[in-house]
Amino acid sequence: MSVTSAVVPLITKVVETHSISHTEHIHYQVVHWVPGRFRIRIPQLARDEDYALQLKYLVGTLDFVTEVQLNPAASSLIVNYVHQPTATAIAMVQEKLFTAIQQAASIEVPAGWTGEAEKANNEVDFVERLGFPVAGLVLSLGSLAGLPIPPVLIGGVVFIGAIPVFKRAWEAIQKDRQLTIDFLDGLAISLHTVTGHFFAPSFMLGLVEGGEAIRDMTARGSERASLDLLDCLSKTAFVIRDGQIVEIPTQDVIVGDHVVVYPGDQIPVDGVVLDGTGIIDQCKLTGESVPVTRSKGDEVFASTLLVDGTLTILAERVGNNTRAGVIVNLMQAAPVHDTRVENYAAMVANQMVVPTLLIGTGVGIVSGNLSRAIALLTLDFGTGIRVSVPTTILSVLTYAARNGVLIRSGRAIEILAKIDTVVCDKTGTLTIGHAGVNDIDVMDDRFSKEEILCYAASAEKGLTHPIAEAIVHHAKDQNVALKECDEWEYKVGLGAAATIDGMQIIVGSPRFMKQENVDLDAYDLRYPDAKSGGQSLVFVAANGTLLGVIRYSDPPRPESKDVIRELKRMGITVHMLTGDVTRVAHSIANNLGISPNHVTAEAFPERKVEVVKSLHDSGRTVAFCGDGINDSAALAYADVSISFAGATDIARETADVVLMEDDLRGLIMAIKCARQAMDIIWQNTAIVAVPNLGALLSGIFFALDPILAVVINNGTAILAELNGLRPLMGPGDVAPLGHRLTAAELAEEEKRLQEHAQGHIQGHTQSHIQPATTSIDVVAETIVVSPELQAEVQEAVLLNDDSRTSSHNGSANGAANGLMQKSANAAVNGTVNGTVNGVISQDNAPDHNAVPNLEHCHSTDESDVDLHLPSGRLGQFSTDTKPLTQRELAKRLGLSSQLLTRYRSKPTFTEWSMGRDPEGVAWSFDPDEKYFYALPVTTDPVATDAEVATEATRAMSLR
Repeated sequence: MSVTSAVVPLITKVVETHSISHTEHIHYQVVHWVPGRFRIRIPQLARDEDYALQLKYLVGTLDFVTEVQLNPAASSLIVNYVHQPTATAIAMVQEKLFTAIQQAASIEVPAGWTGEAEKANNEVDFVERLGFPVAGLVLSLGSLAGLPIPPVLIGGVVFIGAIPVFKRAWEAIQKDRQLTIDFLDGLAISLHTVTGHFFAPSFMLGLVEGGEAIRDMTARGSERASLDLLDCLSKTAFVIRDGQIVEIPTQDVIVGDHVVVYPGDQIPVDGVVLDGTGIIDQCKLTGESVPVTRSKGDEVFASTLLVDGTLTILAERVGNNTRAGVIVNLMQAAPVHDTRVENYAAMVANQMVVPTLLIGTGVGIVSGNLSRAIALLTLDFGTGIRVSVPTTILSVLTYAARNGVLIRSGRAIEILAKIDTVVCDKTGTLTIGHAGVNDIDVMDDRFSKEEILCYAASAEKGLTHPIAEAIVHHAKDQNVALKECDEWEYKVGLGAAATIDGMQIIVGSPRFMKQENVDLDAYDLRYPDAKSGGQSLVFVAANGTLLGVIRYSDPPRPESKDVIRELKRMGITVHMLTGDVTRVAHSIANNLGISPNHVTAEAFPERKVEVVKSLHDSGRTVAFCGDGINDSAALAYADVSISFAGATDIARETADVVLMEDDLRGLIMAIKCARQAMDIIWQNTAIVAVPNLGALLSGIFFALDPILAVVINNGTAILAELNGLRPLMGPGDVAPLGHRLTAAELAEEEKRLQEHAQGHIQGHTQSHIQPATTSIDVVAETIVVSPELQAEVQEAVLLNDDSRTSSHNGSANGAANGLMQKSANAAVNGTVNGTVNGVISQDNAPDHNAVPNLEHCHSTDESDVDLHLPSGRLGQFSTDTKPLTQRELAKRLGLSSQLLTRYRSKPTFTEWSMGRDPEGVAWSFDPDEKYFYALPVTTDPVATDAEVATEATRAMSLR
C-alpha cells in the first residue's frame, strides 16, 4: 500500500482522537486533503476573530508550512505545506497541525502582527516581477548599441532580477534534495552574466517571470469570483426583531429571520421575498449581465446587489449554507497542481536536469566553446509544463465557476475527461425529487375531478408527508378552495380520514381502502393501465364508496432526456440506480432512453456501491451523480463524483463536481470543458517538448546561439501558457444553462434531422437496393426458423426503441424482420432497411461492456445484437457512421482538409472516398448542412439467404 493511500485512514484516526479528547475545546473537521494541502473546517473561526488571528499566526510558525489561508466567514483554514511521502512525516504534520488548532486560543500574537503581509504578497505585482528583468534587457540593448553603460551595473541588475529563480532552485535543493529546472535556469543566467553576455539572460528572465506572472494572474482571476462573493458574507444585515428594524452582523442572522434590504445593499441571505419589488444585479453569482426583477414569492440569493426597490426577505439559508457560501468553500478547496500529467511531466523534466548538465559540460569540453555549453543548459521542457498546466486548469475552473459548475481540483478535471460511464441516482438527480399530481381518475360520476381533489386536499392539509404536500399544492395551483374538516385522523402508513360535508372521507393507500371495506376491483377493470408505468396512486373514498384515484409521480427533470442523449452521443454509457420499485424505475428509464439492463432498482446504498465497484473493476472510468445521504457511499467509490448545490451536506462535501444551478446540463459542460483542457495540456506538452528536444539534439552536433536557445525554450513556454488560456472562452459547443429548447422545438429539430438524413441516404441507396433484391430468385427456398430463434429475434426487434440504435443494430433488426417473414427475399430487404435505419440513427457506439451480475436486468441491451456479414456486403458499415465534419472525415481518411475540399464536389467523390476509407465506407457531402454522410457499400454481391440466417443465429446465440 502506498503512503498516499494510507493517509486517509490516518487522518480519520487523528481527527476522531481529537474530537473525543478535546470535546470541550475546539471542534474541527478535515474537509479535504491532497499531498501538500489541508482544508479544515473550524466553526470557532466564524465566532472568534481573536482566535482566527492567533491560529493564523501559530500555524504560520510551523517549519513545514508554506502558506496559510484563513476564511472566517466560511469557517475555513487552508494550509499548504512541504509534503514528505513517508508515513512518519505525514503523521508529524498532522500531529503538529491539529495540536496548533487546540493551542491557538492560549497564545499571544506579537504586537503589530496582522497577517496582512501574506495577503499582499499574493497579489500579482508586475513591477516587482518584471521590473529588474526589463531594466536588464533595456541596459543590455543599450550596451549593444554602443552606449557607455558599466557592465557591473548591467550584471547587478540581472542578478537581482534572477533572485526568484535562485530562491526556487535553493528551496528545491534544501527541501526536496533534487536539482530542478530552476537550477538549470539559474546556472545558465549566471554563466551568461559572468561571461559578459547580458542580453540572453535578461531576455530569459523576462520570459520566465512573465510566464509566472501570467499564471498567477489567472489564479487571481479564479479567486476573484470567490473574493467578490466574500464581500457580502462578512457585512451587517438589517433584520426585524420585536417589530423593530435592527442592524446585526451577517453571521448572527438565523434561518427564519425577516431581513430588510435597501437599494444599493447586497442581499446577505438566500431566501424568499415576503414584501416589496426590486431590481437585482446577479452578475457576481450567475454571470447574468441584465438585472432581474424580483417580487413577493420569488427566490433571491446572497451576494447579489439590490439596485432599486426595498425588499423584505424570509431567510432560508444563511452563512456557509447560502449558494455564495458554498461557492466560496468549494473554490478555496480546489487544488490545481495535482494532475498526473503535470506531475509526470515535472518528474521527467527534473530527471533531465543531470543529463543536460552532463551533455552541456561534455559539449563545452569537446568544443572548447562555453557559449555552446550555456545554450544547451538553457533548453528544457519543464518550465513550459510547470506554468502551462496550472494555467489551463485554472482557466477551466474559472470558466466552469462562472457558468454554475464548481470543480474541486485539477485531478477531477483529468478524470472527467476520461469517463466512459455515468451512473445516476434516480430521485432528485434524473427526476425533480418531489411528487407531482399527474391526473385524477373519476370512479363516481356524481363528482368532478375538482371535487375529488378538494376532498383529498382538505383531508391531507397540514400533513408534512411529500405526497400530501403534492396534493395540497396541486389543489392550490388549480385554484380549488379547501374545506374545513369536522373530524380528522391521520393513520401512519395508511392515510388520512376526515368528516367533510357530512361525509366520511378517507384518502390513502389500497391497504387503507381494504381495511375500510372499499371495493377497488371496479377501478382495476376501468383503468387497467393505471398500475403500469411510473405512476403511483392515492385512493379517495366517501362513505365506503370509491370516488376517484389521484395519479402522481416524481417527474423527470426537463433536461434529463436531452442530457442522456448527449452523453450517449459523446460515447458515454448511462446507468440508473434507485431504491424505488422496479416498475417505476424501468418506466422512468424507458422514458429517458436508458437501456433496461442498465437499470438497478430497489438498491440500498451498499448495492449502489457494489454496482459502482463492479463497473470500475470491469475497466470502466465511472462518474456517479447523486444528491442524497444514501448516495454518499457510492459518490465516494466513484472515480469522479457529481452532486448539486441543493444536495445534502454529506453528498455535496463528497462530490468532486458540484452543479450550482441544480441543472444536469452542467454535467455536459463539465465533461466537455475537461476534455478540452486535457487536449490543450497534451498540445502544450508537444509545443514545449518537441522544439526543446530538437534543439538539444541539434546543439550536440552544431553550434547553437544562446539567444536562439532562450527564444526556443521560453518562447514555447509562453506560447503554451497563452494556449492554456483558451478554456476561459469555453468549449464552444455548450449551450448556456439558462436556455432550454421547448418540447416543440426539440421535436421539430429531431424531425428535420431525421428527414434530411433519411432522404439523403435513400437517394443514394435506391439504385443499389433494387438490383440487389431482384437478383435473388423469387422462388428462393423458404428459411425455416425455430420457435426459440423466433422468440429471440422478436425480443431483439422490441428492444429497438425509437430507432435509438447503432448501424450494426439496424442491420441486425433488419435481418431479424426478414427472418420473421420466413422469406429469403424479405431477409435481404430487412437487412437493407435495417441498415438504412441504422445509418439514420445518431446514437453512441455499441456498448459491449455491460455490468456483470446486475439485478433487475430483464432484457439484453440493443447493442449486444450484431450481424457480421461478409466484408463488403450490403449492410456492412463502420462502427461510427454518424455524420462527420470536414475535419473529422479528413482525419479518418488521412488527408488534409484542403484536399478534401477539392474532391468533395466532384461526381466521383463517393467512389474516391470509399477507396480511401479504412473500412471501405463511401461518403457523400451535403453543401447545405456542411456534413458528410456515410452510404452503404455495394461493391460485392448481396449476402445469401443462408448467410443472413447463419449470422442472425450466431448473433442471437451470443446473447
